[in-house]
Amino acid sequence: MTATKDVTSPESPGQVRRAAGTTFRPEIQGLRSLAVLMVVTYHIWFGRVSGGVDVFLLISAFLMTLQFVGRYEDARTVSLLRHWLHLFWRLLPAVVVVLLGTLAATFLVIPRTRWTEIVNQAWASLFYVQNWLLQRQVVNYYAADHSLASPMQHFWSLSIQGQVFILWPAIFVLTALVCRRFGWSYRAVLLGVFGLVFTASLAYSIYFTAAHQELAYFDTFARLWEFALGTLVALLLPFLHPRKGMRAVLGWVGVAAMLSCGAILQVRTAFPGYVALWPTLAAVAVIVAGQSGSRVGVDRILSSRLLVGLGSTSYALYLWHWPLLVITLVWIGEDHADWLTGSLIVMASLLLAYVTTRWVERPLRAWRWPEAKRRRLAVAVAVCLAVGASPMAIFGYQRQVEKDILASQGTEDNPGARALLPGYVNTGNANARPLPTPEQLPDDWGRLDGPCVGELRPADAALAAECQQNDVESGAKKTIVVVGQSHSLQWLGAIGPLAKEQQWRVQAITLGACPFMTQTEEVGAECNRFNAQVRQHIRQHHPDAVFLVGTAAVPDSPDEDLTWGLDDLVGELTDQGVEVIAMRDNPRFSFSPSECAIASGVDGPGCSPALSSVLAESNPLERLEGTFTGLSILDMTDLICDGARCPGIIGNVYVYLDDNHLSASYTRSMTEMLSERWLAATGW
Repeated sequence: MTATKDVTSPESPGQVRRAAGTTFRPEIQGLRSLAVLMVVTYHIWFGRVSGGVDVFLLISAFLMTLQFVGRYEDARTVSLLRHWLHLFWRLLPAVVVVLLGTLAATFLVIPRTRWTEIVNQAWASLFYVQNWLLQRQVVNYYAADHSLASPMQHFWSLSIQGQVFILWPAIFVLTALVCRRFGWSYRAVLLGVFGLVFTASLAYSIYFTAAHQELAYFDTFARLWEFALGTLVALLLPFLHPRKGMRAVLGWVGVAAMLSCGAILQVRTAFPGYVALWPTLAAVAVIVAGQSGSRVGVDRILSSRLLVGLGSTSYALYLWHWPLLVITLVWIGEDHADWLTGSLIVMASLLLAYVTTRWVERPLRAWRWPEAKRRRLAVAVAVCLAVGASPMAIFGYQRQVEKDILASQGTEDNPGARALLPGYVNTGNANARPLPTPEQLPDDWGRLDGPCVGELRPADAALAAECQQNDVESGAKKTIVVVGQSHSLQWLGAIGPLAKEQQWRVQAITLGACPFMTQTEEVGAECNRFNAQVRQHIRQHHPDAVFLVGTAAVPDSPDEDLTWGLDDLVGELTDQGVEVIAMRDNPRFSFSPSECAIASGVDGPGCSPALSSVLAESNPLERLEGTFTGLSILDMTDLICDGARCPGIIGNVYVYLDDNHLSASYTRSMTEMLSERWLAATGW
């Protein structure tokens, strides 16, 4: 959203270096203001992507190009290291202020179970790699419920911009050295270089967006063409001389196209491929139109005092609006902002943007001491990074201390499900902490020892990518394959220790949101294909047993039923001589019982729903009992709920890691009881 002071800082983004001197182009400042207003408006009220960020990226490259071409034509040398230090010294202070403010609000408002995720994103944001982190997490940037998003998520675009701010100057400087050495035209060579970058990146972006749109959205190379387009416009601009009337038309067409982009285009499945040419070419039209000299030109509006003034705070406004939106929605318990709430968020964002610009950015830009020497600039950047990193480092230290405390507690301090056994007597420390820490809870999934290898590794690539197994190979007494979705996967916390004790070989092949079913339109094509390949894998390797979850509970409802086609699947497997271990589903909720217990205590109102309100009175699997030889039914409900209610903490262990999945810590506490019931049901 910014670049360097000469031509691309938040203070003077429209300052343009030309051969004849330096002029200020207020319409570009106004264009930036319009772009940030589009971003804020679409994020807060419409939950859509506006195309405004794409305009920002293009403008930043446009202005940076003018700066470096001007330096070359004036025969001024450029120190890359000093340029980078100067640039990040101007970018980082506002980033640090927003990160510190957002983390403070996070620790006050957002549930502790989300702190680790947000702190990790704060680290990534501070060091301009947030887009890579989000890409690994395959974040849905278009989720309707913004209260579940990270308040740092919008740093993805700043991260890509920061990466380009390192790459582009290196290209400019290297090209200048080559041109001076061989006497080539600097502008012509740059046109060739960035023409290639534009072509290659756009082609890659179109392909990658069609193949994996969620990944492409955050991909650096898939966005380089937007920067390259801005550079090409800057290089060609001196040769473009549209007439006065055409300038007015270009300006209005460009602004109209920009404003309509997010409303007309289906950006959910199209950005950042060729469809992103719409907002970027619209911005190009406005830039080429420039100062039209027409009384009806759009530049008269873009150059207005209001928009030009707002442009000076556009960087800080972009930084502040998203965390304010996310944290406000968490605070008020809503999934989107209405007009009143949204208006208050906009006003608060504008106020914070002004304060940040007026009292942080401008004083530091005016401070001459860091600019006197390169070493001082390095110190200034290092101090910024240290200040920004300090709360994350403190959080990491405190988290490690809590882990050490939990590790020192005895098993009697965290009995978990054992506390529900008849005759249980609590001998634990009354002051012992619940297991795991709230920050660890979202990642407390059951896991086996590693990925699938050896003879059982699936031949199908999709299955192999989702496959894990324990390290019991030679001498295994039984081979069990765990299939289904995450509600099967969660039981690995207990199945893993049980298998090690019994010398069973266990392989888990599961896919999120894909129950083990026969072919059905109830799930998508990917799930149907995955299940077909799992069934083929079972036929090929003939394990002793298959473990699955055979019922599907409904959040906050007793409407529980068998999974689709279960009787056909059980018949298919048992006819092959493969036993089926069918587990009853656990209760599901519209809230996290563990988060509720953390916030309100284990006895907090609403934290422990009645068992009868979340699960059927009788186990639907009982309808299949005696129908198939080789079918064993397991029901652990009496160890998940206390017989009447389903609390978030049992035996000083958090039961759920979210609103419907059991924590590995809790399922692990059921290992002994699962072993007894498994062996009794199967007769092994």
